[in-house]
Amino acid sequence: MRCNRIASGPDERIPNPVYDLRSPTATSRANSTVFLKIKNLLAPADIARLVALSRELRFVDGRVSNPANQTKDNLQADHTDPKYAESVQIVNVALARSREFVDYAMPRHVAPPLLCRYAPGMKYGAHADSALIQVGNARIRSDLSCTVFVSDPSTYEGGELSIEVGNIGLPFKGAAGEAIIYPSTTLHEVVPVRSGERLVSITFIESCIADEHQRTQVYELNEIAALEGLSMKWESRVRLDVVRQNLMRMWSIP
Repeated sequence: MRCNRIASGPDERIPNPVYDLRSPTATSRANSTVFLKIKNLLAPADIARLVALSRELRFVDGRVSNPANQTKDNLQADHTDPKYAESVQIVNVALARSREFVDYAMPRHVAPPLLCRYAPGMKYGAHADSALIQVGNARIRSDLSCTVFVSDPSTYEGGELSIEVGNIGLPFKGAAGEAIIYPSTTLHEVVPVRSGERLVSITFIESCIADEHQRTQVYELNEIAALEGLSMKWESRVRLDVVRQNLMRMWSIP
């Protein structure tokens, strides 16, 4: 994916919980950790195919990708299975076509999405994602982490993704097809599944702008341009565009 910025439409941003979660003020946004929730990232056909693949694919112990973490207890798709590539492709295509994702993450590289399964009693204890993710013969830096929910939340109990901000854990349990994108710098966990089965796809993104604060400022300016640009005087709109492009030029990695 290219580091190409296109101003986006409205989305859901979730700021630091010391501020109003529903109606963040300009002041709160300047001092917040910003998450992005994307509704309907996956089309119904994508969801159905991933669920079917989860029954056909071979799964292995999730600790193969993080053997040092004793609290990791889940299953993940075996990358040597011939059908693994299809599960990767479905989510990759969905991310690439999502304007919200591209505008927010400003992706430079995206790790192959990995289908993960949690049966009753399984969990993934509090952890930080690795700073560098091995992808083939290269490594990418994890600036953002993404969980794409595949299971209908009514089919399993527990299994919330809990992201720690300050001393508060924010729980997320999205509808099938939804995605939550959050800084990889955050401490997070998957709480134990009590019943049913939790199926998700996870990936990691190296952004064109590594610094979270810088990336958020550019994102906010792009949102202002998208929402208010047509009502601005032309001269003001051009000046704003100069600032946006120069910040991208100064902070981004092509």
